[in-house]
Amino acid sequence: MTAPAKKPAAELNFEAAMDRLEAIVEEMEGGKMPLEDLIVRYEEGMKLVKVCQERLASAEQRIEIITRNHAGKPVVKPFEPKAETNASSAPPETARNENDEVRLF
Repeated sequence: MTAPAKKPAAELNFEAAMDRLEAIVEEMEGGKMPLEDLIVRYEEGMKLVKVCQERLASAEQRIEIITRNHAGKPVVKPFEPKAETNASSAPPETARNENDEVRLF
């Protein structure tokens, strides 16, 4: 089973990389692929995940937030993503009552 020639992952835009990644997941979930093909698809998928992450990081750096200054004029300032919080700085869990629902998926 040979696939048509594809653009190298580095040349794909975010949407094309996501589309290909979704197609790979569907193929792999089909359960009809030999192990070797699954491994090849997995490797391709991991490269595509990296491309998507790079494209998102690049887009995040380009985002600018438009705000208004004290005079009401638009001011453009660079986007500053919130720092990720770690477990030690997370707020303590509140007590659960009997009506709280817990879901795993």
